[in-house]
Amino acid sequence: MTARPPLSKGEMEVARAVWQLGEATVGQVHQALPNDRGMQYATVQTYLRRLEAKGYVRTRRDGRNKIYRAKVDPSQVIQETVDDLTARLFGGETLPLMLHLIEAGGITPEETTALRKALDTLEAEQSTDD
Repeated sequence: MTARPPLSKGEMEVARAVWQLGEATVGQVHQALPNDRGMQYATVQTYLRRLEAKGYVRTRRDGRNKIYRAKVDPSQVIQETVDDLTARLFGGETLPLMLHLIEAGGITPEETTALRKALDTLEAEQSTDD
């Protein structure tokens, strides 16, 4: 686990836009965000500066523009965020989190099938490890 500070909701939203775009200026990130969000250009700029300070994005200059690019892979951020949530809410135990998501999440039949397949795969891998 890294010492990188966790992301706020707004920072995460802006980071997702950067991941989706690959690299972008403040204006491009601003345009990529949902219109109904109503996030101001200056707010996007602030979030991008915070993301850079926290080590989630890096920048390069292209004339007068700063170009932002992800420094951390989205899957790593997801893992860190879930680990943090699990530690804070469930004392690091994953089963209570999974049960909560299943019971409260309204899982569809397709999602139930996918979950069963994932559990079967995990069980098969664990039995070969023994």
